[in-house]
Amino acid sequence: MGLIYYGGSAMPIRIDDRALAHLKVVISTKLRRSESFTVSWQHPDDFPQGRTTIWLHPSIPLRFVFDDPEAPELNRQWIEELAASANSSGGIQLDPTIFEGDVNPA
Repeated sequence: MGLIYYGGSAMPIRIDDRALAHLKVVISTKLRRSESFTVSWQHPDDFPQGRTTIWLHPSIPLRFVFDDPEAPELNRQWIEELAASANSSGGIQLDPTIFEGDVNPA
């Protein structure tokens, strides 16, 4: 399970390592271009019911931590889908189904 440390929060956001690797590519690309956007997700079963949205901006500190020392193989289709949603008015909606079925890895 990977972690995102966002802003000054000591509580990390937990995301599967493979999903986080794909998300990192899209986030890094957007922030490198000085583009702000949102990322939203439903709370996992071990948290109170609900959802969270964060605003990603180049000036807000961000750190990715992965459990696995080896980088996973990336899937171009997943990256393209995440990038398209990042460019939409709704931002990235982390739906666990986007990472199902490894089709056409990059």
